[in-house]
Amino acid sequence: MSQQPLNDADVVAQLRQGDKEALVYLYDQYSRLVYGIALRVLKSRAAAEDIVQEVFLQLWRNPTAFDAQRGRLAPWLAVITRHRAVDSLRKLKFEVDSHGNSPFPEPASHNMSAHCLADAEKARRLMTRLPTEQRQALELAFLDGLTHVEIAERIGQPLGTVKSRIRLGLLFLRKELAV
Repeated sequence: MSQQPLNDADVVAQLRQGDKEALVYLYDQYSRLVYGIALRVLKSRAAAEDIVQEVFLQLWRNPTAFDAQRGRLAPWLAVITRHRAVDSLRKLKFEVDSHGNSPFPEPASHNMSAHCLADAEKARRLMTRLPTEQRQALELAFLDGLTHVEIAERIGQPLGTVKSRIRLGLLFLRKELAV
């Protein structure tokens, strides 16, 4: 890419035209975010690195999946990452070593870019403004990687209640993060 793009939609448009430098730019901007989310869910550096590769490969192969009219790229990548990490975790759930330990070691910290840190800090502040029930449901879903059914079982609430809490919390966050 010969010049710095104005926004993610412009970069993705270049990606749609097969511009490899656009992918490099997006990787530089968002790989730490993607890695951090995958690491939080999987608790394994190697598994998180695999998810990063899968997410950016998916973006390269199908850049039209991202629609700038529906939101920003960072949250879209976060959702894609979380889904891939949870899928990976489910596949590995039954794999336990001979000592009965988790197949994943403890996570290590990973630095994020200033852009991602600012978004993460804003999201953290917004999470504190959510009702406790919505915050708990979102944390269990997005940070612990639990399914809606698993959340309902863990907190002893009906599935519909869990889904409503997550939806309301996401709507609030989406609205506030767009500002």
